[in-house]
Amino acid sequence: MTTLLADWLEIVLDAVNSLIVNKMRSALTMLGVIIGVAAVISLLSIGAGAQASITQRITSAGTNLITIYPGAPRERGVRGAPGSSQTLTYDDAQALANKSAVPDAQFVAPEYSRFGQIIFGSQNTNASVAGITAAYQQVFNLKVQQGSFITEEAVKRRAKVAVLGYQVAQDLFSDSNPVGQKIKFSAGGRKATLTVVGVLQEAGGSIFGSADDSVFVPISTAQMKLFRGRNPQGKLIVTSVVLKAPTETQVDAMQSEVETLLKARHNLSPADTEDFRIRNQADLLATASGVAETMTLFLGAIAAISLLVGGIGIMNIMLVSVTERTREIGLRKAVGARKGDILVQFLMEAVVLSALGGLIGILLGVAIARLMDTTGVMTAVVTTSSILLAVGFSLAIGIFFGIYPANKASGLSPIEALRYE
Repeated sequence: MTTLLADWLEIVLDAVNSLIVNKMRSALTMLGVIIGVAAVISLLSIGAGAQASITQRITSAGTNLITIYPGAPRERGVRGAPGSSQTLTYDDAQALANKSAVPDAQFVAPEYSRFGQIIFGSQNTNASVAGITAAYQQVFNLKVQQGSFITEEAVKRRAKVAVLGYQVAQDLFSDSNPVGQKIKFSAGGRKATLTVVGVLQEAGGSIFGSADDSVFVPISTAQMKLFRGRNPQGKLIVTSVVLKAPTETQVDAMQSEVETLLKARHNLSPADTEDFRIRNQADLLATASGVAETMTLFLGAIAAISLLVGGIGIMNIMLVSVTERTREIGLRKAVGARKGDILVQFLMEAVVLSALGGLIGILLGVAIARLMDTTGVMTAVVTTSSILLAVGFSLAIGIFFGIYPANKASGLSPIEALRYE
């Protein structure tokens, strides 16, 4: 065992010495592998970072949610845009909040939202104005930084009050306290004055958009005083209803209960097309994760092309090396070297080239990924699997592209090799 280890160590040292003799050529040959490995690690890290970012956005509000939207209207056989119909009413939302009808729903949060101009003094901003109920805070885990949130009492009174998202408060009031101040609202020819009763903590973005860029008012105020929130039948409408189950395992049961109730309320038979849409957070997460994984594999495949180019470079240099060292091969065979010894020697040189290139490429790839993540250009997550993949692929490249030159060297006739000039 000791003798075998010593033999292999000697072979490795011989390979390293042979490469050191031509330092510049060896360095240039390794460059292809270095770039390839660095590209694989950095691009896979970007893909993993994108996947983590997408997952975080979707799960920020929880995966125990479903969202109901109005369906797409049909007129003379032409299907309109999804969500543009006015089939989802406030009465539907109240029916969904009935525990006997939807027992698996912990919170039900209807919303009626539109965009409007918000003005305070000389400052103004165009923001999403969301009419909501008190349950909205529990559904989306919103934290109040100053003042209070929308209450059920404010919804009943159709109070002209508003809670500002963090960024809206910064745009209008900078660092001053907005609570108690009057802001002006304008949209579609309608104007109103609202009293600020609260400001939210910074929440960041989610799949539902950002609460930081929104203004929240009682849903009754939005429907009746700020916008025209009725359908042609005179019923109050909502743009969405979000339901939250106590646990993720209850989501499917809750969705089934919602579908049954809404079909009954909208007088839909099993054969009828639903006039509403339901989006399940868990299904959305699975779809987005699948897309992100596919993108990551695609990026890795692109980067792997440069590794193939590096492997071709190794084979090219090893073929040149065989030609240059023909007499050396002849001498070694003349003094007793076997075909296998020559094969292993040249193959080891190719493996050492790819291994050293792979090691430097790992360091470079990790550094690039860390740099991008630190500077905030994009999210990059370095994973152990990406490093192992890059290392394994680089070694495989060295072996694959080293076999042909090594086999050619070992197959030389000693007599012909000694006669070579």
